[in-house]
Amino acid sequence: MKGILKIAVVILAITPIYAQGGGDPEYVKFPAGYEEAFTKYATANRANQTQVAKLYANETALASYKENQAGASGSVVVMEIYSTKTGEDGKPVAGDDGIFEIDSLAAVAVMENRDNWDDAYPAENRTGNWGFAVYDPDGTEKSNDLNCVQCHTPLSGQDYLFTYQRLVDFVKNH
Repeated sequence: MKGILKIAVVILAITPIYAQGGGDPEYVKFPAGYEEAFTKYATANRANQTQVAKLYANETALASYKENQAGASGSVVVMEIYSTKTGEDGKPVAGDDGIFEIDSLAAVAVMENRDNWDDAYPAENRTGNWGFAVYDPDGTEKSNDLNCVQCHTPLSGQDYLFTYQRLVDFVKNH
């Protein structure tokens, strides 16, 4: 009985960290129809060198980065995360442009900037005014152990975005 109780306590202690690690879908909603409503600003191999990302921004984000190079409240950035085709060596196969060949959509990550987050949404689960969530391709919450805040927080000088320069360059040229 004591063993079961210890296991239950460990599971309960770990579960909140795991559930919020990949963001907070309770606050950062899946933007249905983003593929048509948002603008794709980049396709790139992810830093982990095993996936490809297609990046989209809504009109608020595009306008605010064009104007002052920081995301205004209401900005939303979406990253489609794709698994890649692999060669016999198990490494991703690169196309002629250097981008890995796409196999299938694995997840959709969403960053949303708001200056009026609900008080129930803890500040430690955000970076600046950016909130995060990760979804399965069908828009349902994705179970994962990513810690979005931990990786994005050091990027304060680029508005917490890994693709900041790509987005700024895109809006300058369009």
